[in-house]
This record gives sequence, C-alpha cells and structure tokens, in this order.
Amino acid sequence: MKKIEVVLSEYDPNWEQQFLYEKRRIQEVIGHSIVGIEHIGSTSIKGLKAKPIIDILLGVQSIEEVPELIEALKNIEYEYVPKPELMDRRFFRKGLWGQGTSHLHICEYNSNEWNDKCLFRDYLRLNAQAANEYEALKEQLADHFQNDRPTYTQKKEPFIQKIITKAKNEGYEK
Repeated sequence: MKKIEVVLSEYDPNWEQQFLYEKRRIQEVIGHSIVGIEHIGSTSIKGLKAKPIIDILLGVQSIEEVPELIEALKNIEYEYVPKPELMDRRFFRKGLWGQGTSHLHICEYNSNEWNDKCLFRDYLRLNAQAANEYEALKEQLADHFQNDRPTYTQKKEPFIQKIITKAKNEGYEK
C-alpha cells in the first residue's frame, strides 16, 4: 500500500461550508442517533494550516450503537475503519485512500474523548499563541515525516495533551 503523504494547506474558509454539508448529510441518514456533532481538528480553527481533511466529531448515547450506523454511513460514502487501539471511539473515513476528504470520529457524547477534543479545539480558537505553536509544530513534523502520517500524528499527541491539561487547569472545561 502506498504511503500517505502529509501535506499541509493554508487555511481555507470553505472548510466550514464543507463541514456543514457533511453534517447535513450525516443528519439525514442517522439523525435519530446523534446527540451532538462538532467540527474539530485544524480545519475548524480559522487561520490554521491543516491537512485539508474535515474532522467531524459525532456524539452518541452509547458506543455500542455504532455497528447499527455503519451501513447508513456507508450509503453516504463513509467507510468504517476498525482500529482496535481506539477504545472510546470509532473511526470512519470518506474519499479515496490517500486523498480523504472527511474523517468521522464517533464517541459517547460528554465522554472524556468528546470533551477533550472539543476543549483542544476551543482553546486553540481562543489562544492565538497556542494555535501558532501548534501550527509551527505541525509544519516541522510534516517536513520530517512527510511520508509517515502515523508518526506525524503520534508526534503531535504530547502537545495536544499539554494543551488539554493547560485548558483544564485554566478552567476552560465545560
């Protein structure tokens, strides 16, 4: 299988419209199961460079209901990707391999997974310095791990955890 390159793009204001389009389509097929749906990841932070993939966080009552959603999501081109290492969420992707357009992360609404992903996004939206540090880290990692997306993603994790902890310590938690 071909390695997927890490390519960052300048912020695109159309990313918000892409999210709203995907949100509408998801609601049409599984709206009855959705407790919350959010635009997360770098494409949700105005001005931030990002891989041009829309990350969507979808909250459900119980992670146990996800198997019932797979077929409906497949009908709107979301492919379920089993990842045993992800205990608290399920992962779906849309688009050709290596050219994905959307990632859908399903977890229990108000779980630690849900809250941490929203908290990280919200903190970067409100703190330009943290967003700039994250962008600089991503650029450095993209240069070093251009042909190794798993390592690129893994190397961002300590920064993400640092920001989540900092945000909690500063009272940003809901």
